[in-house]
Amino acid sequence: MNNPNQKNALSVLILTFNSQKYLDEVLKSASFADEILILDSGSSDDTRHIVNKYQNAKFISHEWLGFGKMKNYGVNACKNAWVFVLDSDEIITQNLQREISNELKNPAFNAYKVARLNYFFGAPLRHLGLYPDYTIRLFNKNYANFSTEAVHEKILADCKIGALKEHFLHYAYENIEQFIAKQNRYSSLNPKKSRLKALFSPFWTFFKLYVIKAGFLDGWRGFIVAKLYAQYTFWKYIK
Repeated sequence: MNNPNQKNALSVLILTFNSQKYLDEVLKSASFADEILILDSGSSDDTRHIVNKYQNAKFISHEWLGFGKMKNYGVNACKNAWVFVLDSDEIITQNLQREISNELKNPAFNAYKVARLNYFFGAPLRHLGLYPDYTIRLFNKNYANFSTEAVHEKILADCKIGALKEHFLHYAYENIEQFIAKQNRYSSLNPKKSRLKALFSPFWTFFKLYVIKAGFLDGWRGFIVAKLYAQYTFWKYIK
């Protein structure tokens, strides 16, 4: 029988590549975990120097395999069965830290969806379908792993999935130029060439995000983001 005051040990996995900008804040937010595993793919900035400041952080390097395979490699390298997968521009809030710690004392599920509050251009967006933006982030690796897609990978869980109440923060894009560069790269990694969809899908994407998903409630920023995602849809089908 589990001791109600003894939680299961937790590893936080973070992939990095020249990730110094937010990394100190990210690592501070993950320092409540028993282990922080940094899986790096060749950083040339101060990423490793920042990691070395944290006693419970372990830094390992590996050539880039694509997101799905890279995350599976990292999960397998974690010393604990329970893993929280965090990006290098995401912050675990104190409320979420407490909820995770309490949940791991006696887990009701072997995988949990967690809400994400996305920041675009310096402010959070709560519409456009971008909040609560639930994804599986906390799981027992004996019951879940990642799909092997190079981009837009997802967790495949062989168990019932719970949901945590608190959210974490995601500094998604600082400016329009960063959004365009990243989505242009993603559309090249996962092209779905179709002239017909390239013609019509961008209009549907904008209508869905701005009208159906109430992006208009996020003001001018909501309009810009809906237009940018429509443009990404065009790139994805035209390449």
